[in-house]
Amino acid sequence: MTASFRSWSGVWPLLLGLATATGCATHEMADSGAQPDGAKPRAAAASNERELIARKLLFGNPDKTAPRLSPDGKRLSYLAEVNGVLNVWVGPVDKPDAATPVTKDDKRGIRQYFWAYNNEQIIYLQDKGGDENWRVYVADVATQQTRDLTPFDNVQARVQQLSQHFPDEILVALNNRNPQVHDIHRVNLRTGATALLYENPGAAQISTDAQFRVRYAMNITADGGLEFLKADAGGALKTFAQASQADSMTTAIVGLSDDGKTAYWYDSRGRDTSALLAVDTASEKSTVLAASDEVDVDDVAVHPGTEAPQAVAFDRLRKEWKVLDKSVERDFAYLKKVSKGDLSILSRTLDDQHWLVAFEMDAGPQRFYHYDRAAGSARFLFTDRAQLEGKNLARMHPTAIKARDGLSLVSYLSLPWWTDRDGNGRPSKPLPMVLLVHGGPWGRDDWGYFSLHQWLANRGYAVLSVNFRGSTGFGKKFINAADKQWAAAMHDDLIDAVDWAVRQRVADGQRVAIMGGSYGGYATLVGLTFTPEKFACGVDIVGPSNLITLLESIPPYWTPLLNMFTSRVGDHRTVEGRALLNSRSPLNLVERIKRPLLIGQGANDPRVKQAESDQIVRAMNERKISVTYVLFPDEGHGFARPVNNKAFFAVTEAFLAQHLGGQAEPIGDDLDGSSITVPNGADHVQGLTEVLSKRHQ
Repeated sequence: MTASFRSWSGVWPLLLGLATATGCATHEMADSGAQPDGAKPRAAAASNERELIARKLLFGNPDKTAPRLSPDGKRLSYLAEVNGVLNVWVGPVDKPDAATPVTKDDKRGIRQYFWAYNNEQIIYLQDKGGDENWRVYVADVATQQTRDLTPFDNVQARVQQLSQHFPDEILVALNNRNPQVHDIHRVNLRTGATALLYENPGAAQISTDAQFRVRYAMNITADGGLEFLKADAGGALKTFAQASQADSMTTAIVGLSDDGKTAYWYDSRGRDTSALLAVDTASEKSTVLAASDEVDVDDVAVHPGTEAPQAVAFDRLRKEWKVLDKSVERDFAYLKKVSKGDLSILSRTLDDQHWLVAFEMDAGPQRFYHYDRAAGSARFLFTDRAQLEGKNLARMHPTAIKARDGLSLVSYLSLPWWTDRDGNGRPSKPLPMVLLVHGGPWGRDDWGYFSLHQWLANRGYAVLSVNFRGSTGFGKKFINAADKQWAAAMHDDLIDAVDWAVRQRVADGQRVAIMGGSYGGYATLVGLTFTPEKFACGVDIVGPSNLITLLESIPPYWTPLLNMFTSRVGDHRTVEGRALLNSRSPLNLVERIKRPLLIGQGANDPRVKQAESDQIVRAMNERKISVTYVLFPDEGHGFARPVNNKAFFAVTEAFLAQHLGGQAEPIGDDLDGSSITVPNGADHVQGLTEVLSKRHQ
């Protein structure tokens, strides 16, 4: 049914990674083979060459996205709008345009959903106002009736396991007994009946198999390492393996075979990069299935029935697949020819005769195909943002930048297309630039369509995204080089990348902005306090200002992971650790801020509380340093509602134009329908006060 391990929902949360919205997209042309890939030819009519692409096209809901096949292959589902809100639509697999909505979300939009193995129900998750207290819902395809399977306040639910052997049931993890840990519950999709399957003794992670048995658990040790435990027939856990702190971000049990006889691991013990291992669950004998000396395993395609890995992907500059199982060699060889984009396998039927695949492109919307294995052909379904077809969009240029200590920083550069007509990744003259810093920090930037890159390049800016040390996917040495280096070597990497861009005549060194969300928001505050002359301005989205208050306010269900955070960031529980964290906290250096700052925050953010933004705004006001503060009362860690995204980036666009000199679409009515409030500094952004006053008339 799925393209990757369905029993694994991720080992580590991104401490400061944005909650991602569905439908961040890519591009190709019409039916496979009908036209070449790529954006509109560069010989566009002069009147359209410098067209400002409307924010609503870039930040509004996608037309259709996240398609899935029902396990029996008879139906196709996808996410699309109902009254401006993303919902799940279902229709015949051969007639996607005949689909109808089966869910009725009217607030934030659905971003995570699954087919039940009974082929008759859709399972999805939703929170309230971005609080990340997810509830699990099930919608009946025929009746369009929805049931809340986890109707608990202030409780977080996670989908733990789906199984072909129990088509009317799922396993759900809930922290309703103890907010710090998730117990495993068996839930009936038809009746909603819930039974406790396993009471978590305090583990950070529980692994279950297709027979709905608890098999493994994982704990964080005092020094930030890992302890792996195996469950006996009665569920009692016994330690059987360990990983040091150095291997803790690159070693994990990620899935089990359908028969439960093989566990699959990502494992970096004894090597730098994380390899894919198959481990016999009885003897613990391991076999390396795939590995690269350059990068970690990035993605795994598994058989929908056996759960055996059949292909793996590695991603340094771009995603590349390696086939492990000869039975799918022909399929991957064919799909490689369908598009020049990067391939992802989204969904597979239980009999494995039909696949849904997506192709990621850098200069256009994502394209989805239905691949019939027996026929050996792929049928084009749709793109996720049809109105971007034919637009002049920016190419994304992968490059590797050397840090001052020799580390290689894989980075991605986008340029306004009219400044790079020969496509060599160098503009005709230095440009104002936005350094766009990813969250996590244990995440990464990669190649493909990125709405922020396209938006900023379209407004005349060079855009640079850098995989600074600590970014994932490049081996454990690269991750570990960031330990306790927040606002130190991690920031040096960003500065080195800016200096590279200036030397290469990509960027005008006097007109560089720093912008990012979550950890990227923190990096923005660091940029304006630790290197106050380097950036012309900064845009901080849900970034922490004080590392001590950040760690003291983590969600309760992250408590089992606390030793990992403190070993890598700094330990707020010790005198020495607090001294380090204080020295790396922008709040304590606020008087150094000389350049304009825009802050965006969600009031319900459980990771970076509103207090993180409130306290730095207050400190700046006390020192009479100007700052613009945008607050959304119905958002959390990042802005999920498209009307709020559009509103925030309308303000950001005016702010950047004011301080970097790029083009700007007027704010206009882009605040309408949003919950935007501006508690501080509206008058510092040109035109914002006037637009806000009209909203209140």
